[in-house]
This record gives sequence, structure tokens and C-alpha cells, in this order.
Amino acid sequence: MSEIADKRFAVLIDADNVSDKYVKFIMEEILNDGIITYKRIYGDFTKPNLSSWKSLLLNYSITPMQQYSYTTGKNSTDSALIIDAMDILYSKNVDGFCIVSSDSDFTKLASRLRESGMYVIGMGEKKTPMPFVSACNRFRYLEILNSKPSKFVASDDLTSEKIEEAVTAILNEVSDDDGWASLSQIGNILSKRFPSFDVRHFGFNKLMPFIESMGSFDIKASASNGPRNIKVVYIRKKGVN
Repeated sequence: MSEIADKRFAVLIDADNVSDKYVKFIMEEILNDGIITYKRIYGDFTKPNLSSWKSLLLNYSITPMQQYSYTTGKNSTDSALIIDAMDILYSKNVDGFCIVSSDSDFTKLASRLRESGMYVIGMGEKKTPMPFVSACNRFRYLEILNSKPSKFVASDDLTSEKIEEAVTAILNEVSDDDGWASLSQIGNILSKRFPSFDVRHFGFNKLMPFIESMGSFDIKASASNGPRNIKVVYIRKKGVN
């Protein structure tokens, strides 16, 4: 998304809560949005269940933050990630954070980072509690990143009908006198209102074919006034004169 292009991100991964099979897709998704300044993963890597992470740490240059499980290993891992996030925040070396976990314990952290002006991307499995999803600017479900586009029901029950209603409402708010609004503007507002919105939930790779599939909107493309003559796509509700 253009609003966060070239931003510097800290990617913080909760190894106790995320499978190593997702690491490739996590990194690719963030690199679509900006550059990664910090790559850290938290857990007790002496445990057999985390051994599969070891080779990936080298391949993706992820710094392991070892947390021994003295009594409550999960809590110590969460605490270490939160403390590091606040240290990074105060360093002023990043513009945003990507918190990778399906754990609601990071809800308060996401809210605190946003209060400080950070752009917060969350990533977790569809079991992720809604408070954490809602606390992020944007949330991505790992199952979607790890699969080809297919119909997918997220834990927040974000249906295509609900999105269609939202698009109609947004058009009423931001369209010009003829009912048209740019598709990119609609997409940006949808992402702000629904942090987990992702057209891949519905079997599409791009927003335009998803909107077109609804059958409720007119679509047109016009050349921009800029030097590169880029086409801008606009939509409006059908039946508007």
C-alpha cells in the first residue's frame, strides 16, 4: 500500500505461537510494504519443538532472542518481546511494527505502539482473538499468506456482503457529484475500517476483480494528469446518474 511504502519495520515473531512454515510468507508480505530494519524471534530454542526454526534463522537473517523456560516460558517470551518493542520504539529507528503471533497478550502492545504513531501490522492464524486483530492497523491471516487464493472465512466473519455494504457506505461519504470515487481510496478506507480485510479471503488477488464480482458497481479507468500517465480506476454504485 502506498501509504506505508518505504517505511522501516521491526518484525517481532513469537516462536511459541507461530509455525516456521510461515516465515517465507511473513517476510515477503512485509517487503511489499517497506523495508525490514529489525528481524527478531522470541522463544526457548533449546526445546525440540522449536528446533526447526534454527536453519531458517540463518537463511532469513533473523536474530533469535533466547528465553529459557524456568517456570512459565510462554509468559517470559511475551514479556521479552514487549520490552524489546518498547526499546525499539524509543530508539526512533522504525516507522512501524509487525507483530507475528496468534496471542491476545499483544493487544495492549499494539494499541500502545499505535498511540505513539507507529503503523502496526499483525499476523497470526485465524484463531487469533479479535481484540488483537482490531488493535492493529492491518492484520493478515497466516493461512491466507500460505495458500493460493481461495474462499476463506476469517474469525471476524468478514463476508463479501459486509464488504459490499461498507463500499456503498464509503461511496456515499467520499464520492464526487457524479457518484465516482477512486478504487485506491476505497481500498485504503476499507483497510482502516476492517484491519483483517484481504481480498485473498474471497479468492482474489486484486481489489478490482473482487469489486467487479459483486455486480453492484460501475468501474471506469482514466489516465492521471501526472507525467507517467498512470491509469486511475474509479467506481460508483450502479444506477447513479
